[in-house]
Amino acid sequence: MGTKQHGAGLAAMTLGALGVVYGDIGTSPLYTLHEIFVPVSGVGVPLDASHIIGAVSTIFWGLMLVVTLKYVILILRADNNGEGGAMALTALASKAAGGTPRRRALILTIGMFGATLFFGDSVITPAVTVMGAIEGIEVVAPHLQPYVVPLSVLVHKPLVPG
Repeated sequence: MGTKQHGAGLAAMTLGALGVVYGDIGTSPLYTLHEIFVPVSGVGVPLDASHIIGAVSTIFWGLMLVVTLKYVILILRADNNGEGGAMALTALASKAAGGTPRRRALILTIGMFGATLFFGDSVITPAVTVMGAIEGIEVVAPHLQPYVVPLSVLVHKPLVPG
């Protein structure tokens, strides 16, 4: 493979990885902002200008810290012979732990737990995103509330080639 082709493939993979990371991070504040202002058992943050600015500011800075510290500084710098991700971090941490079997087992267990959280998140995020988007229909037409779940299932149902 030529250097030019390798560079184009690397650029495409980088763009795809950034889309996954920032796309997932980008949908979470939508749910957070909604939950801040929903009154539960008579308790809820008032929906006024100062509380909206505070909530948006907290979410914004939380995202900036998570993206900057976790992804840019830690995750994107982890390199296990060209591999990345939670399992590469686990392998690097396991190597750094030394030869103590208990310590290595603990690090591997934590790494496997982190990987399962990632896989669980990747399974549920698309469904929650579709459901959240379709729930917006209730704002315009509250009488359509009984149809939100069936419509979400219909939209999210994978297409099976015939």
